[in-house]
Amino acid sequence: MQQLIVINSKDNVATATRELAKGQEHKVEIDGKQAVLVVKEDIKFGHKIAIVDLAIGQEVVKYGEVIGRVTKDVWKGEHIHVHNVVSQRGRGDLTK
Repeated sequence: MQQLIVINSKDNVATATRELAKGQEHKVEIDGKQAVLVVKEDIKFGHKIAIVDLAIGQEVVKYGEVIGRVTKDVWKGEHIHVHNVVSQRGRGDLTK
């Protein structure tokens, strides 16, 4: 069973299918190609992990859709969650 799943080819994050520990190496399929991703910090089941480096303000893409923007630089292999992403969905304070 894969420990990391990239749902859409446009995604820049993968989803953990089990708990992942810092320092572990895991295979992930990106655009039909196998890559090895080194986990930079513990990741909980169902949480996201960056599969590319993301600069502050850059969009986070999951399901092929923008789900937020990073609030700080995030490196490949780091945890992606509310501590470093602001959601772009369901917010009444954003104008279109």
